[in-house]
Amino acid sequence: MGHIKGFIFDLDGTVYLSDHALPGAVETIAEIRARGLKCVFISNKPLEPGSAYAAKLTRLGIPATPEDVITSARVLLAYFQRHAPDARIFVIGEPPLWEEMRAARLRLTEDPAQIEYVVAAFDRTFDYRKWNIAFQAIKFHGAHFVATNADKSCPVDGGEIPDCAGIIAALEATTGRQVEFVAGKPSPLIIQTGVEQMGVRVEECLVVGDRLETDMVMGRAAGARTALVLTGVTKREHLAHAAAQPDYVLENIGEIQRVILGNQ
Repeated sequence: MGHIKGFIFDLDGTVYLSDHALPGAVETIAEIRARGLKCVFISNKPLEPGSAYAAKLTRLGIPATPEDVITSARVLLAYFQRHAPDARIFVIGEPPLWEEMRAARLRLTEDPAQIEYVVAAFDRTFDYRKWNIAFQAIKFHGAHFVATNADKSCPVDGGEIPDCAGIIAALEATTGRQVEFVAGKPSPLIIQTGVEQMGVRVEECLVVGDRLETDMVMGRAAGARTALVLTGVTKREHLAHAAAQPDYVLENIGEIQRVILGNQ
């Protein structure tokens, strides 16, 4: 398969699950770094800033800095700063995402008549009030409709919980409008950010994740190689009907040392 110089790791269901590192994660990432290879971590989950995910990785035995973590929120913020820096924005999201946007000097509002962009995000506090503000802004005031991510669920200990796809679907069903832009996986922007940060070519990268419809689709579309781990959402039986087949199927991230690094 050729030499791999950069690794792009999904987090939930790949590197860790809830509050524990998955088998082989600590040792594998340490070995990658010891060989002088590059790695970054990506997450569609906009529940905390990159600094919090970096702190969690460090706590679990995988030293990381905020720059090592690329979240869907980070990509969305960069999108706004480049394309609509003065836009008035309403966020269906949790307080940390609002705080990230305020810190980036974006203009937040809850007045439907003023809202120019509605952001749908993974939000465990989603309620009718937020839904209605977004509905009024999109349907009657022409606001743009964007999202941090489009995951149907998020893997946790013991199973999965609903993610942002349900919020997107609620707005699409009631407004008659389709989401215009999704910042996170499988958007090419999130993988481009990782590749640029590592300073390698995309074809020299391996995308490692637990989801066929995001991690594997994104990696293949970008021209990277892909490795599916079976510690998260996707199970082996799902592969039979998958349009996007990964280059590697691994029981867990620990198998990278034998299957990938053993060949380099």
